[in-house]
Amino acid sequence: MNNRISMDPKVSHGQACIQGTRIPVHQIVHMLAQGDTVEELLKEYPSLTQEDIFACLDYAATFG
Repeated sequence: MNNRISMDPKVSHGQACIQGTRIPVHQIVHMLAQGDTVEELLKEYPSLTQEDIFACLDYAATFG
């Protein structure tokens, strides 16, 4: 997980984001909570991998 999630004060106001993107962890977790599937997220964000999405869940479970 550590190499998939980053926090940079210059990116998205320092929020936890998927490494190399401006996609905040909270956005992915929220979309999953609203019923989106991993497959739908991968279509919506083609630059993401399944591992990125699971890293978001792991981050939320650890630090949420």
